[in-house]
Amino acid sequence: MVFDPLSATLDAQSRTIEELTEAIRKAQVLPERLGDMAAVEVGQTPSEIVYEENKLELLHYEPQTDEQYDTPLLVVWSLINRPYILDLQPDRSVVRRLLEGGHDVYMIRWNEPSRLDQHLTMADYVDRYIANCVDAVRERSGTDAVNVLGYCIGGALTAMYAARNPRKVNALGEIAGTLCFEGEGGVLELWGTDAYFEPESVVDVSGNVPADLLAAMFEMMDPVQNTVTKYVSFYEKLDDEEFVANFARMERWLDEGVDVAGATYVEFMETVYQDNELSRNELELDGEPVDAGNIDMPVLQIVGEYDNLVPSEASVPFNEVVGSDETEIIEFPTGHIGISVSSSSHEEYWPRVAEWFAEHSEGQADVAPGGEGQSQDGADDISAIDGIGSTYAGRLRAAGIETAADLAERDAEELAAIAETGQARARDWLDQV
Repeated sequence: MVFDPLSATLDAQSRTIEELTEAIRKAQVLPERLGDMAAVEVGQTPSEIVYEENKLELLHYEPQTDEQYDTPLLVVWSLINRPYILDLQPDRSVVRRLLEGGHDVYMIRWNEPSRLDQHLTMADYVDRYIANCVDAVRERSGTDAVNVLGYCIGGALTAMYAARNPRKVNALGEIAGTLCFEGEGGVLELWGTDAYFEPESVVDVSGNVPADLLAAMFEMMDPVQNTVTKYVSFYEKLDDEEFVANFARMERWLDEGVDVAGATYVEFMETVYQDNELSRNELELDGEPVDAGNIDMPVLQIVGEYDNLVPSEASVPFNEVVGSDETEIIEFPTGHIGISVSSSSHEEYWPRVAEWFAEHSEGQADVAPGGEGQSQDGADDISAIDGIGSTYAGRLRAAGIETAADLAERDAEELAAIAETGQARARDWLDQV
Protein backbone atom coordinates (compact mmCIF):
# COMPACT_ATOMS: atom_id res chain seq x y z
CA MET A 1 0.00 0.00 0.00
CA VAL A 2 1.41 3.36 -1.08
CA PHE A 3 1.32 6.13 1.48
CA ASP A 4 -0.63 9.16 0.21
CA PRO A 5 0.46 12.23 2.18
CA LEU A 6 -2.36 14.34 0.72
CA SER A 7 -5.06 11.89 1.87
CA ALA A 8 -3.49 11.64 5.30
CA THR A 9 -3.42 15.41 5.61
CA LEU A 10 -7.07 15.71 4.55
CA ASP A 11 -8.10 12.99 7.05
CA ALA A 12 -6.27 14.78 9.85
CA GLN A 13 -7.88 18.09 8.94
CA SER A 14 -11.30 16.44 8.84
CA ARG A 15 -10.84 15.00 12.30
CA THR A 16 -9.66 18.35 13.57
CA ILE A 17 -12.74 20.08 12.17
CA GLU A 18 -15.02 17.44 13.72
CA GLU A 19 -13.33 17.80 17.11
CA LEU A 20 -13.51 21.59 16.89
CA THR A 21 -17.19 21.44 15.94
CA GLU A 22 -17.90 19.12 18.87
CA ALA A 23 -15.98 21.40 21.23
CA ILE A 24 -17.97 24.42 20.07
CA ARG A 25 -21.24 22.51 20.54
CA LYS A 26 -20.30 21.45 24.07
CA ALA A 27 -19.26 25.00 24.87
CA GLN A 28 -22.75 26.09 23.88
CA VAL A 29 -24.32 23.37 26.06
CA LEU A 30 -22.09 24.05 29.07
CA PRO A 31 -23.91 27.17 30.43
CA GLU A 32 -27.20 25.25 30.49
CA ARG A 33 -25.57 22.33 32.28
CA LEU A 34 -23.93 24.64 34.82
CA GLY A 35 -27.33 26.16 35.48
CA ASP A 36 -28.78 22.68 36.02
CA MET A 37 -25.92 21.87 38.38
CA ALA A 38 -26.51 24.98 40.45
CA ALA A 39 -30.19 24.07 40.87
CA VAL A 40 -29.66 20.42 41.83
CA GLU A 41 -31.44 19.34 45.02
CA VAL A 42 -30.12 17.14 47.82
CA GLY A 43 -31.51 15.82 51.10
CA GLN A 44 -35.09 15.73 49.87
CA THR A 45 -36.55 13.18 52.30
CA PRO A 46 -38.99 15.13 54.53
CA SER A 47 -37.86 15.64 58.11
CA GLU A 48 -38.28 17.95 61.07
CA ILE A 49 -35.87 19.19 63.73
CA VAL A 50 -36.98 17.72 67.06
CA TYR A 51 -34.02 18.64 69.27
CA GLU A 52 -31.29 21.31 69.17
CA GLU A 53 -28.18 21.93 71.24
CA ASN A 54 -25.44 24.40 70.35
CA LYS A 55 -24.96 23.85 66.58
CA LEU A 56 -26.40 20.33 66.68
CA GLU A 57 -29.78 19.51 65.11
CA LEU A 58 -31.57 16.19 65.58
CA LEU A 59 -33.66 15.33 62.51
CA HIS A 60 -36.68 13.03 62.57
CA TYR A 61 -37.75 11.69 59.17
CA GLU A 62 -41.30 11.15 58.02
CA PRO A 63 -42.20 7.45 57.84
CA GLN A 64 -42.43 5.71 54.48
CA THR A 65 -44.46 2.70 55.69
CA ASP A 66 -47.83 2.33 57.41
CA GLU A 67 -46.18 0.75 60.48
CA GLN A 68 -42.73 1.15 61.97
CA TYR A 69 -40.69 -0.94 64.37
CA ASP A 70 -41.03 0.16 67.97
CA THR A 71 -37.24 0.44 68.32
CA PRO A 72 -36.14 3.73 66.67
CA LEU A 73 -32.92 4.04 64.68
CA LEU A 74 -30.52 6.92 65.34
CA VAL A 75 -27.91 7.71 62.66
CA VAL A 76 -24.79 9.44 63.98
CA TRP A 77 -23.02 11.23 61.17
CA SER A 78 -19.29 11.85 60.93
CA LEU A 79 -17.86 15.19 62.03
CA ILE A 80 -16.60 15.88 58.50
CA ASN A 81 -18.77 17.04 55.53
CA ARG A 82 -22.56 17.25 55.48
CA PRO A 83 -24.81 14.27 56.28
CA TYR A 84 -26.95 14.56 53.12
CA ILE A 85 -24.62 12.07 51.40
CA LEU A 86 -26.91 9.59 53.19
CA ASP A 87 -29.89 11.24 51.47
CA LEU A 88 -28.32 12.39 48.22
CA GLN A 89 -31.28 11.66 45.92
CA PRO A 90 -34.42 9.51 46.28
CA ASP A 91 -33.04 6.43 44.48
CA ARG A 92 -29.69 6.66 46.30
CA SER A 93 -30.75 7.53 49.83
CA VAL A 94 -29.64 5.44 52.79
CA VAL A 95 -32.26 7.24 54.87
CA ARG A 96 -35.03 6.16 52.48
CA ARG A 97 -33.86 2.54 52.39
CA LEU A 98 -34.08 2.44 56.18
CA LEU A 99 -37.48 4.14 56.17
CA GLU A 100 -38.73 1.73 53.51
CA GLY A 101 -37.59 -1.09 55.78
CA GLY A 102 -40.07 0.09 58.39
CA HIS A 103 -37.64 1.93 60.67
CA ASP A 104 -38.33 5.12 62.61
CA VAL A 105 -35.25 7.10 61.60
CA TYR A 106 -33.48 9.99 63.34
CA MET A 107 -30.15 11.58 62.37
CA ILE A 108 -27.72 13.95 64.06
CA ARG A 109 -26.65 16.91 61.93
CA TRP A 110 -23.64 18.50 63.63
CA ASN A 111 -23.28 21.67 61.50
CA GLU A 112 -20.31 24.05 61.62
CA PRO A 113 -18.47 24.53 64.93
CA SER A 114 -17.65 28.14 65.80
CA ARG A 115 -14.37 29.47 67.12
CA LEU A 116 -15.86 29.16 70.60
CA ASP A 117 -16.33 25.41 69.98
CA GLN A 118 -12.63 24.71 69.43
CA HIS A 119 -12.28 23.36 72.98
CA LEU A 120 -15.00 20.71 72.61
CA THR A 121 -13.58 17.26 73.38
CA MET A 122 -14.64 13.73 72.43
CA ALA A 123 -16.32 13.53 75.83
CA ASP A 124 -18.50 16.48 74.84
CA TYR A 125 -19.61 14.68 71.70
CA VAL A 126 -20.07 11.27 73.33
CA ASP A 127 -21.27 11.95 76.88
CA ARG A 128 -23.16 15.14 76.10
CA TYR A 129 -24.34 15.50 72.50
CA ILE A 130 -24.89 11.85 71.52
CA ALA A 131 -26.14 11.03 75.01
CA ASN A 132 -28.70 13.84 74.91
CA CYS A 133 -29.87 12.86 71.42
CA VAL A 134 -30.29 9.22 72.46
CA ASP A 135 -32.31 10.32 75.48
CA ALA A 136 -34.44 12.61 73.30
CA VAL A 137 -35.19 9.71 70.93
CA ARG A 138 -35.92 7.37 73.84
CA GLU A 139 -38.34 9.86 75.34
CA ARG A 140 -40.11 10.51 72.03
CA SER A 141 -40.44 6.80 71.24
CA GLY A 142 -41.11 5.54 74.75
CA THR A 143 -38.34 2.93 74.49
CA ASP A 144 -35.55 2.03 76.87
CA ALA A 145 -32.96 1.39 74.14
CA VAL A 146 -32.48 2.53 70.54
CA ASN A 147 -30.67 1.18 67.51
CA VAL A 148 -27.61 3.26 66.61
CA LEU A 149 -25.82 3.51 63.25
CA GLY A 150 -22.55 5.46 63.14
CA TYR A 151 -20.69 6.65 60.04
CA CYS A 152 -16.87 6.88 59.84
CA ILE A 153 -15.72 9.04 62.78
CA GLY A 154 -19.33 8.94 63.95
CA GLY A 155 -18.87 5.18 64.12
CA ALA A 156 -16.01 5.55 66.58
CA LEU A 157 -18.04 7.99 68.67
CA THR A 158 -21.06 5.66 68.75
CA ALA A 159 -18.83 2.77 69.80
CA MET A 160 -17.59 4.91 72.68
CA TYR A 161 -21.17 5.78 73.61
CA ALA A 162 -22.32 2.16 73.44
CA ALA A 163 -19.43 1.12 75.69
CA ARG A 164 -20.47 3.75 78.24
CA ASN A 165 -24.25 3.18 77.93
CA PRO A 166 -24.89 -0.43 76.85
CA ARG A 167 -28.40 -0.52 78.31
CA LYS A 168 -29.50 2.33 76.05
CA VAL A 169 -28.25 0.73 72.80
CA ASN A 170 -30.32 -2.14 71.43
CA ALA A 171 -28.14 -2.84 68.36
CA LEU A 172 -25.05 -1.09 67.01
CA GLY A 173 -24.17 -0.58 63.35
CA GLU A 174 -20.87 0.81 62.06
CA ILE A 175 -20.49 2.23 58.52
CA ALA A 176 -16.75 2.29 57.72
CA GLY A 177 -16.06 2.90 61.40
CA THR A 178 -12.65 4.35 62.28
CA LEU A 179 -11.97 1.85 65.05
CA CYS A 180 -8.70 -0.07 64.68
CA PHE A 181 -5.28 1.22 63.66
CA GLU A 182 -2.50 -1.35 63.98
CA GLY A 183 -0.78 -0.56 60.68
CA GLU A 184 -3.54 -1.76 58.34
CA GLY A 185 -5.58 1.45 58.21
CA GLY A 186 -4.36 2.60 54.80
CA VAL A 187 -2.80 5.83 53.61
CA LEU A 188 -4.45 8.08 56.18
CA GLU A 189 -3.08 6.02 59.04
CA LEU A 190 0.38 6.22 57.50
CA TRP A 191 0.14 9.98 57.02
CA GLY A 192 -1.26 10.44 60.51
CA THR A 193 1.41 8.54 62.44
CA ASP A 194 3.29 10.47 65.10
CA ALA A 195 6.48 10.00 63.05
CA TYR A 196 5.14 12.35 60.37
CA PHE A 197 2.34 14.38 61.91
CA GLU A 198 1.63 16.50 64.97
CA PRO A 199 -2.11 17.26 65.27
CA GLU A 200 -1.42 20.14 67.65
CA SER A 201 0.38 22.02 64.89
CA VAL A 202 -2.86 22.28 62.90
CA VAL A 203 -5.03 23.68 65.67
CA ASP A 204 -2.29 26.00 66.92
CA VAL A 205 -2.76 27.93 63.69
CA SER A 206 -6.52 27.83 63.18
CA GLY A 207 -8.22 26.74 66.41
CA ASN A 208 -10.58 24.45 64.55
CA VAL A 209 -9.43 22.27 61.66
CA PRO A 210 -10.53 23.95 58.39
CA ALA A 211 -12.71 21.94 56.04
CA ASP A 212 -10.59 23.11 53.09
CA LEU A 213 -7.49 21.56 54.67
CA LEU A 214 -9.25 18.24 55.17
CA ALA A 215 -10.61 18.33 51.61
CA ALA A 216 -7.12 18.93 50.22
CA MET A 217 -5.79 16.00 52.21
CA PHE A 218 -8.47 13.65 50.88
CA GLU A 219 -7.94 14.96 47.36
CA MET A 220 -4.23 14.14 47.50
CA MET A 221 -5.01 10.47 48.21
CA ASP A 222 -5.77 10.14 44.47
CA PRO A 223 -4.71 13.46 42.90
CA VAL A 224 -5.03 12.44 39.25
CA GLN A 225 -8.57 11.10 39.65
CA ASN A 226 -9.70 13.98 41.88
CA THR A 227 -8.19 16.86 39.90
CA VAL A 228 -8.09 15.63 36.30
CA THR A 229 -9.86 12.38 35.41
CA LYS A 230 -13.26 13.13 36.89
CA TYR A 231 -13.48 16.46 35.03
CA VAL A 232 -12.50 14.78 31.76
CA SER A 233 -15.35 12.29 32.35
CA PHE A 234 -17.69 15.19 33.08
CA TYR A 235 -16.77 16.88 29.79
CA GLU A 236 -17.15 13.66 27.82
CA LYS A 237 -20.62 13.02 29.32
CA LEU A 238 -21.88 16.58 29.13
CA ASP A 239 -24.89 15.46 27.09
CA ASP A 240 -25.96 12.95 29.75
CA GLU A 241 -28.27 15.00 31.97
CA GLU A 242 -28.58 12.29 34.62
CA PHE A 243 -24.80 11.93 34.86
CA VAL A 244 -24.38 15.71 35.13
CA ALA A 245 -26.97 15.89 37.91
CA ASN A 246 -25.28 13.08 39.84
CA PHE A 247 -21.90 14.74 39.30
CA ALA A 248 -23.28 18.04 40.61
CA ARG A 249 -24.66 16.48 43.77
CA MET A 250 -21.34 14.84 44.57
CA GLU A 251 -19.36 18.00 43.84
CA ARG A 252 -21.68 20.01 46.06
CA TRP A 253 -21.18 17.55 48.91
CA LEU A 254 -17.40 17.55 48.46
CA ASP A 255 -17.35 21.37 48.41
CA GLU A 256 -19.57 21.82 51.47
CA GLY A 257 -17.15 20.62 54.08
CA VAL A 258 -17.42 21.24 57.82
CA ASP A 259 -14.64 22.36 60.15
CA VAL A 260 -13.76 20.00 63.01
CA ALA A 261 -13.48 21.20 66.62
CA GLY A 262 -9.77 21.56 67.37
CA ALA A 263 -9.56 19.74 70.70
CA THR A 264 -11.61 16.81 69.40
CA TYR A 265 -9.43 16.53 66.30
CA VAL A 266 -6.21 16.42 68.34
CA GLU A 267 -7.65 13.94 70.84
CA PHE A 268 -9.05 11.67 68.13
CA MET A 269 -5.85 11.68 66.07
CA GLU A 270 -3.61 11.02 69.06
CA THR A 271 -5.68 8.44 70.93
CA VAL A 272 -7.57 6.59 68.18
CA TYR A 273 -5.32 6.94 65.12
CA GLN A 274 -1.82 7.14 66.56
CA ASP A 275 -2.14 5.11 69.79
CA ASN A 276 -5.05 2.82 68.79
CA GLU A 277 -6.47 3.16 72.30
CA LEU A 278 -10.08 2.38 71.32
CA SER A 279 -9.18 -0.98 69.78
CA ARG A 280 -6.68 -1.77 72.53
CA ASN A 281 -9.39 -1.01 75.08
CA GLU A 282 -7.21 1.64 76.75
CA LEU A 283 -9.24 4.77 75.86
CA GLU A 284 -10.46 7.18 78.50
CA LEU A 285 -12.83 10.14 78.19
CA ASP A 286 -12.44 12.77 80.90
CA GLY A 287 -10.48 10.23 82.94
CA GLU A 288 -13.20 7.57 82.77
CA PRO A 289 -12.54 4.31 80.90
CA VAL A 290 -14.26 3.34 77.65
CA ASP A 291 -14.56 -0.42 78.05
CA ALA A 292 -15.38 -2.02 74.68
CA GLY A 293 -16.19 -5.21 76.56
CA ASN A 294 -19.42 -3.49 77.65
CA ILE A 295 -20.62 -3.50 74.02
CA ASP A 296 -22.70 -6.63 74.50
CA MET A 297 -25.50 -5.81 72.06
CA PRO A 298 -25.58 -7.13 68.44
CA VAL A 299 -22.96 -5.40 66.28
CA LEU A 300 -22.98 -4.97 62.50
CA GLN A 301 -19.92 -3.83 60.55
CA ILE A 302 -20.66 -2.28 57.12
CA VAL A 303 -17.45 -1.94 55.09
CA GLY A 304 -16.36 -1.23 51.51
CA GLU A 305 -14.26 -3.80 49.69
CA TYR A 306 -12.37 -1.03 47.85
CA ASP A 307 -12.42 1.62 50.58
CA ASN A 308 -8.99 3.28 50.64
CA LEU A 309 -10.08 5.95 53.11
CA VAL A 310 -11.18 3.58 55.90
CA PRO A 311 -10.18 0.05 54.80
CA SER A 312 -12.11 -2.85 56.28
CA GLU A 313 -8.99 -3.66 58.32
CA ALA A 314 -9.61 -0.42 60.23
CA SER A 315 -13.11 -1.58 61.22
CA VAL A 316 -13.65 -5.35 61.24
CA PRO A 317 -11.07 -6.35 63.92
CA PHE A 318 -13.12 -4.38 66.44
CA ASN A 319 -15.60 -7.28 66.43
CA GLU A 320 -12.98 -9.25 68.36
CA VAL A 321 -12.73 -6.52 71.00
CA VAL A 322 -16.41 -6.00 71.85
CA GLY A 323 -18.18 -8.09 74.43
CA SER A 324 -20.98 -9.14 72.08
CA ASP A 325 -21.21 -12.73 70.92
CA GLU A 326 -23.43 -11.64 68.02
CA THR A 327 -21.44 -9.78 65.37
CA GLU A 328 -21.90 -9.62 61.62
CA ILE A 329 -20.10 -8.10 58.61
CA ILE A 330 -21.68 -6.89 55.37
CA GLU A 331 -19.07 -5.96 52.77
CA PHE A 332 -20.16 -3.71 49.90
CA PRO A 333 -18.22 -4.06 46.60
CA THR A 334 -17.54 -0.30 46.58
CA GLY A 335 -15.24 2.39 47.91
CA HIS A 336 -15.81 4.69 50.88
CA ILE A 337 -18.36 7.02 49.28
CA GLY A 338 -19.88 4.26 47.16
CA ILE A 339 -21.19 2.62 50.34
CA SER A 340 -23.68 5.48 50.50
CA VAL A 341 -24.39 6.31 46.86
CA SER A 342 -23.61 3.47 44.45
CA SER A 343 -26.60 1.93 42.67
CA SER A 344 -25.57 -1.61 43.66
CA SER A 345 -25.45 -0.60 47.31
CA HIS A 346 -29.07 0.54 47.19
CA GLU A 347 -30.35 -2.33 45.10
CA GLU A 348 -28.84 -5.13 47.18
CA TYR A 349 -26.95 -4.15 50.30
CA TRP A 350 -28.90 -1.45 52.12
CA PRO A 351 -32.08 -3.59 52.14
CA ARG A 352 -29.94 -6.23 53.90
CA VAL A 353 -28.85 -3.67 56.49
CA ALA A 354 -32.48 -2.63 57.04
CA GLU A 355 -33.40 -6.29 57.51
CA TRP A 356 -30.58 -6.80 60.02
CA PHE A 357 -31.88 -3.94 62.16
CA ALA A 358 -35.41 -5.32 61.71
CA GLU A 359 -34.28 -8.65 63.14
CA HIS A 360 -33.01 -6.81 66.20
CA SER A 361 -35.97 -4.47 66.70
CA GLU A 362 -39.12 -4.77 68.77
CA GLY A 363 -42.63 -4.64 67.31
CA GLN A 364 -44.11 -5.13 63.83
CA ALA A 365 -43.68 -8.90 63.98
CA ASP A 366 -43.95 -10.83 60.72
CA VAL A 367 -47.41 -12.27 59.93
CA ALA A 368 -47.48 -16.04 59.41
CA PRO A 369 -49.60 -17.64 56.64
CA GLY A 370 -52.28 -18.93 59.03
CA GLY A 371 -53.28 -15.51 60.30
CA GLU A 372 -51.88 -12.67 62.31
CA GLY A 373 -49.45 -14.08 64.85
CA GLN A 374 -50.70 -17.65 64.51
CA SER A 375 -49.59 -20.76 62.71
CA GLN A 376 -51.99 -22.68 60.50
CA ASP A 377 -53.04 -25.02 63.32
CA GLY A 378 -54.02 -22.03 65.46
CA ALA A 379 -51.09 -22.15 67.89
CA ASP A 380 -49.03 -19.05 68.56
CA ASP A 381 -46.46 -18.72 65.79
CA ILE A 382 -42.85 -17.88 66.64
CA SER A 383 -43.08 -14.76 64.46
CA ALA A 384 -45.41 -13.24 67.09
CA ILE A 385 -42.49 -13.15 69.56
CA ASP A 386 -40.72 -9.81 69.72
CA GLY A 387 -37.22 -10.04 68.29
CA ILE A 388 -37.85 -12.98 65.96
CA GLY A 389 -37.79 -11.53 62.46
CA SER A 390 -37.96 -13.38 59.16
CA THR A 391 -34.32 -14.57 59.22
CA TYR A 392 -34.41 -16.00 62.75
CA ALA A 393 -37.87 -17.47 62.11
CA GLY A 394 -36.59 -19.25 58.99
CA ARG A 395 -33.69 -20.82 60.86
CA LEU A 396 -35.92 -21.93 63.71
CA ARG A 397 -38.59 -23.40 61.41
CA ALA A 398 -35.91 -25.33 59.54
CA ALA A 399 -35.17 -27.05 62.85
CA GLY A 400 -38.86 -27.85 63.43
CA ILE A 401 -39.55 -24.95 65.82
CA GLU A 402 -42.73 -23.30 64.53
CA THR A 403 -44.76 -22.33 67.60
CA ALA A 404 -44.19 -20.78 71.00
CA ALA A 405 -44.75 -24.23 72.52
CA ASP A 406 -41.99 -25.65 70.31
CA LEU A 407 -39.70 -22.85 71.41
CA ALA A 408 -40.40 -23.46 75.09
CA GLU A 409 -39.18 -27.06 74.78
CA ARG A 410 -35.63 -25.93 73.96
CA ASP A 411 -33.05 -24.19 76.14
CA ALA A 412 -31.35 -20.88 75.38
CA GLU A 413 -28.04 -22.43 74.36
CA GLU A 414 -29.70 -24.71 71.81
CA LEU A 415 -31.91 -21.95 70.40
CA ALA A 416 -28.94 -19.60 70.09
CA ALA A 417 -27.02 -22.21 68.10
CA ILE A 418 -29.97 -22.91 65.78
CA ALA A 419 -30.83 -19.25 65.15
CA GLU A 420 -27.15 -18.19 65.02
CA THR A 421 -27.66 -15.51 67.64
CA GLY A 422 -26.61 -14.78 71.21
CA GLN A 423 -27.89 -16.65 74.24
CA ALA A 424 -29.12 -13.42 75.82
CA ARG A 425 -31.51 -12.89 72.90
CA ALA A 426 -32.62 -16.53 73.03
CA ARG A 427 -33.34 -16.20 76.77
CA ASP A 428 -35.44 -13.13 76.01
CA TRP A 429 -37.53 -15.19 73.58
CA LEU A 430 -38.03 -17.86 76.26
CA ASP A 431 -38.96 -15.23 78.85
CA GLN A 432 -41.76 -14.07 76.56
CA VAL A 433 -43.28 -17.57 76.37
